[in-house]
Amino acid sequence: MAALGSPARTLRGLLRELRYMNAATGRPYRETAAYRYLVNAFRAHRVTSEKLCRAQHELHFQAATYLCLLRSIREHVALHQEFHGKGERSVEESAGLVGLKLPHQPGGKGWEP
Repeated sequence: MAALGSPARTLRGLLRELRYMNAATGRPYRETAAYRYLVNAFRAHRVTSEKLCRAQHELHFQAATYLCLLRSIREHVALHQEFHGKGERSVEESAGLVGLKLPHQPGGKGWEP
């Protein structure tokens, strides 16, 4: 994680991941305890008049790390569902999976007419 960006951007990303997680349940994400906790934590650690607000930077770093974890888990599940082995695949299916096509032999499988 090179740069953290703004805390508002991190909060929006966390709320987006929360929406993705609650899409399967059908419940609005704003009614969850996780939503209330995130919003209250970010409100409590706003930038103050202090020159160095260590708690705010620490919260932002932890939130950005957690956002990275949630995104990675979601992308891992999507990739796992797409490429998970479903038993033995034919050669044509395996070639199509990586974007290739097998050559077509006009006379059938063998070389005889």
